[in-house]
Amino acid sequence: MLRFPLLHLDDRLDWSRWLEAAGVSSEGLLHGPILNHASMLIDAAIDGQGIALARTMLAANDLIARRLVRPFRTALPLKNTYWIVCPKSTRALPKIVAFQDWLLTEVAADRQRLTAANQRERSG
Repeated sequence: MLRFPLLHLDDRLDWSRWLEAAGVSSEGLLHGPILNHASMLIDAAIDGQGIALARTMLAANDLIARRLVRPFRTALPLKNTYWIVCPKSTRALPKIVAFQDWLLTEVAADRQRLTAANQRERSG
């Protein structure tokens, strides 16, 4: 894997952290372009320009469609999480509740499709 370009998002820190988590020294291995948008990073990986570290949920459709594969199980915990926020006074409005329900349903469906794709990948 380390013979291929490593695609970086914003800086080279994530690859350093991932290689350390995988038990590999990153010294002298952090080559490859630095991109500034996750979508560009994923597209570059799909186009065969190198290997990327991407958030699972951002790459989910490409993993499910097999445009991308996850060659290793090593993962990094996210530094940031996402929250649905609104003023307390509006949280019970039907449109807010409907949006929250829709969003959580979509995330759960993506997670389920991704799990099924991972199981297919492992079995064959």
